[in-house]
Amino acid sequence: MAHPKRKTSKSRRDKRRTHYKSIAPNLAICPTTGEAHLPHRAFWHEGKLYYKGKVIMEKEVLV
Repeated sequence: MAHPKRKTSKSRRDKRRTHYKSIAPNLAICPTTGEAHLPHRAFWHEGKLYYKGKVIMEKEVLV
């Protein structure tokens, strides 16, 4: 069974763990709609799917 050669200090351990949490996710603003969304992600706005400011898909309306 593997054992560490040296004890990892609390400060070293905690420094490593700080990188994957953030207070709030970064948001991007769509140039077309002005909607805030996650960067590099498509998002729905008023029944249309936008990506990079362009309409990718429209939601079908069932009659």
